[in-house]
Amino acid sequence: MLIDRPQAIRRVADSFRVHPAVAIVGPRQCGKSTLARMLAANEQEVAFFDLERAVDQRRLQSPEQALSPLTGLVVIDEVQRQPALFETLRVLLDRPDSQARFLLLGSASPILARNTSETLAGRMGWVDLSGFDIGEVCPEGLREATDWRILWRRGGFPRSYLAPDDTASALWRDDFLRTFLERDVPQLGISIPADALRRFWTMTAHYQGQVWNAAEFARALGASQATARRYLDILSGAYMVRMLPPWHENLKKRQVKAPKIYVRDAGLLHALLELPSAEALFGHPKVGASFEGFAIEQILSHSGLRTASFWATHGGAELDLMVTIGGRRYGFEVKHSDAPGTTRSMRVAVQDLQLEHLWIVYPGDEAYSLDERIAALPIGAIPRFLDDLMRERR
Repeated sequence: MLIDRPQAIRRVADSFRVHPAVAIVGPRQCGKSTLARMLAANEQEVAFFDLERAVDQRRLQSPEQALSPLTGLVVIDEVQRQPALFETLRVLLDRPDSQARFLLLGSASPILARNTSETLAGRMGWVDLSGFDIGEVCPEGLREATDWRILWRRGGFPRSYLAPDDTASALWRDDFLRTFLERDVPQLGISIPADALRRFWTMTAHYQGQVWNAAEFARALGASQATARRYLDILSGAYMVRMLPPWHENLKKRQVKAPKIYVRDAGLLHALLELPSAEALFGHPKVGASFEGFAIEQILSHSGLRTASFWATHGGAELDLMVTIGGRRYGFEVKHSDAPGTTRSMRVAVQDLQLEHLWIVYPGDEAYSLDERIAALPIGAIPRFLDDLMRERR
């Protein structure tokens, strides 16, 4: 089964309008290669290189000779495995008569980010790709009440979401965790025992939606705060963990200045917490935090917004997510409840942050107004709602 990804395709096309090269970055197995084939289907001339294949590695040992004659779309998968390519690409992209466009695919890694920032600055656009979102698995809106719940339970990795049943999905996620820790991390040039990083990742799952506390993680690991921070940076750089930064400004209030942490994919979160079924999830104390992280990822994935933050004060006021669209601030609070209402914290956030509007995302089916600038928003309505909002504010 092939699921269309129109939002990601549009972002790549928009980026190619201003750059001769575009990098699609995201975790392994999130669908980058499939997306590249979707894009290539509309091209007359296409050349593919996969740097996990020995044949393609040999073909690109002399990259200028291999790439210079090419025209049309040139796709290089797992490009971070051959860092020497970036210098050659810089030369090729600067040719005034170049007839080639380069689509680079890579697992998000410090190697890829460092080399592109140093050699391809101003020449390449970036498109972040995660797993499926609600808009992709329900392209015509929420067809059935169970659609988004399956995505929430299994996560957005294509092979997990499209598995024949929950058991097969859980098995795939368990294998993915092991492969990532034992193979993918070492390939990035990172020497960390797989058991130690898995223990840290599991701790992160138990802290889903909480403010990062390096000292607490370091004590639990029996390591230094620098080591705990390094582990967090590795998982964040590989798109496995999201560090949501805090928003703070001069409000004459003591505000939280440490990031919140989330396991980005809900399916991997449930695998780390050993929640193989819906019954196990709904009976777990982290069900609310899981739903919060899932909702935040849906908003950021579908909108493509790169700047987002949360807000909290030491006095108890908080906001799960704040974004800026068209110069205006909007807030989102996530509640795993049947009929959420307003709270004092929400009203303080609207006033102090000067929000244009605040929406309470919840697992229901009906949107309804609660206040002049506060309304409830069903999670299944997020794709259409965001499309309308961003269209209005362009």
